Amino acid sequence: MHASGIMLHAVQVSGQVVPARAQMATTLGFHIILACLGIAFPAFVLLAEFIGLRRHDETALRLARRWSQAMGVLIAVGAVTGTVLSFEMGLLWPGLMRRYGAVLGFPFAVEGLFFFLEAIFAGVYLWGWQRLPGWAHWWSGVPIAVSGIFGAMSVIAVNSWMNQPGGFTETGGQITSVSPWQVYFNHAALYEMPHMILAAYMVAGFLVAGVYAAGIWRGRRDRYHYTGFAIGFGPAAVLTPFQIYVGDTAARAIAQDQPIKFAAMEYVARTSRQVPEWLAGVYVNGHVYGGLKIPYLDSLLVGFGPGTRVTGWDTVAPADRPPVVWLIHLAFDVMVGLGSLLLLAGLWAGYEWWRRRRLPPQRLFWAAGAVSGLAAVVAMECGWVVTEVGRQPWVVYQLLPTADAATTNGGVLASLSLIIVVYAVLGAATIAILRMLARRWRRGDAEDAFVPYGPSPAAEDVDAGQAGP
Repeated sequence: MHASGIMLHAVQVSGQVVPARAQMATTLGFHIILACLGIAFPAFVLLAEFIGLRRHDETALRLARRWSQAMGVLIAVGAVTGTVLSFEMGLLWPGLMRRYGAVLGFPFAVEGLFFFLEAIFAGVYLWGWQRLPGWAHWWSGVPIAVSGIFGAMSVIAVNSWMNQPGGFTETGGQITSVSPWQVYFNHAALYEMPHMILAAYMVAGFLVAGVYAAGIWRGRRDRYHYTGFAIGFGPAAVLTPFQIYVGDTAARAIAQDQPIKFAAMEYVARTSRQVPEWLAGVYVNGHVYGGLKIPYLDSLLVGFGPGTRVTGWDTVAPADRPPVVWLIHLAFDVMVGLGSLLLLAGLWAGYEWWRRRRLPPQRLFWAAGAVSGLAAVVAMECGWVVTEVGRQPWVVYQLLPTADAATTNGGVLASLSLIIVVYAVLGAATIAILRMLARRWRRGDAEDAFVPYGPSPAAEDVDAGQAGP
């Protein structure tokens, strides 16, 4: 009876792991886009307002006011999807929270504090148009951007700790002591935090730029569209080479800290030297189909020499290897490839500006700009696939298997189905609201063109740093 009970428990757990992972992937994949916009979009709103106040630029101020409306919508929707995720941590992964809740409580508490501050100052900022002096209003928005960064650091602290756990003492299966700052600033956090924050700024910047690039590509070649594009594209393009450097550093660190994940990323089946790099391709039954093989390059990238030894997944049992290695590899290649294309787009614009003090006039550039936001989102999502799927079968690397952390309760398939439907409706509603705002902006309604939150300021207030016609 005891043995049969154990077998029944194992079947129940294994039956819930896949739908639990699918639900977590669905909610996280949706929320992470809103999280990126919540982290970085306020900074672009503030940049537009700063330019408007500093240069008395009416167009930049109009953009800032309009973008702040979209920011309010995105923060509200992001709060809903983020709350769902916080409940899922306990409902879907009770084994994780039961065993390591004492360790993860500190970064989650810090994240909650900064989210609280972000929500408060977002309300102040939205309310403050035409109710606060120009620069006072701008400063009221600064805590939104700062809170977004520190809140993101706190969430990434949890994820990076799951990749490189430490900062605690465990005795007899019980947590006996915790060093909060060692948990927060664990080894993987040193590269995961900047990598994710830079990704958020790239996603937000290129998405903003993509909207106005599409308008320019369709013939709306006015100062309003060029200004909106430049405010989004410029910072994102400048950050792209830094992101590539951080990503390269992160990949090299993963080769040392999580060698099996790196082996899946690069198709390293056997530990060896002079390891080639595979571009694209699908790994099936010991062979790579449809890939481009570059001799020695993987060893060169890991250790700056063709003789560098790279650990393969043959060093662990099959049960301890990540599933679907071709998915991890292709996601990694897509992320790197799209990042490289975004770098080329930034270099193209930078060269044209350096030589002729203008943005490229070619339609190809504006077509690339129009899809740059989508490219940044796809690259970011692929990065999360590499991070999360590559860590499997561990939820806490080498300490807690995913199967042991998953819920044994039924109903996960039903909740997964419900989540898919609700998130589809929520996503459609969010897009519909943003498109409604965009249509109103294109109509140039008198009450919206300059002052979306209150009556127009008096003429004498314009010179004092406030916006108005």
